[in-house]
Amino acid sequence: MAEKPAPDASRRSETSRRAIYDAALGLVAEVGYPRTTVEGIAARAGVGKQTIYRWWPSKADVLLEAFLDLGERAAREAGHPPDALPDTGDLAADLKLVLRATVDELNDPRFEAPSRALAAEGLVNPRLGAEFVARLLEPQLQLYVRRLRSAQEAGAVRPEVDPRIALELFVSPLAQRWLQRTGPITHAYTDTLVDYALHGLAPR
Repeated sequence: MAEKPAPDASRRSETSRRAIYDAALGLVAEVGYPRTTVEGIAARAGVGKQTIYRWWPSKADVLLEAFLDLGERAAREAGHPPDALPDTGDLAADLKLVLRATVDELNDPRFEAPSRALAAEGLVNPRLGAEFVARLLEPQLQLYVRRLRSAQEAGAVRPEVDPRIALELFVSPLAQRWLQRTGPITHAYTDTLVDYALHGLAPR
């Protein structure tokens, strides 16, 4: 009689990890972050509570990793390279394309609830806030820095401009409007941000 193959522990762990990610994202969307618990995540994922605590110290850490994974999967599905912004030679068009995709993501219910939960928790949990910036926000901002430096090399941006500050002219207003709900988040809005940032407000 042929021996049965031994269970693949790594595959089982990956299946459990994926179930935990989905459970965390689903619960936050359904009941909100304050009512989401490690116990609830474990029950929905079909794993023991200790399995979660073996991999993550808190529900916030579970949610952060689940959200990072969601973003990576969405980028792959959309065919967007995760490590670069488009560089067609037309800076305005490239920025508008990326910001329109950001608008679509911010308006996607799959992303909105965990995004807001992580942003809010990061304000009162300095460790999580620093990790949220280091693992998610800053790598994304550096993509803008590299694209703006490329534009500087091509003569489309003044050489003395600091790209890290310049990117905030269109990224920060979008984030503020989304976080505070001070106005609609639309493609037309981000297109206008790019136009204002690249051309200024003075008469031409």
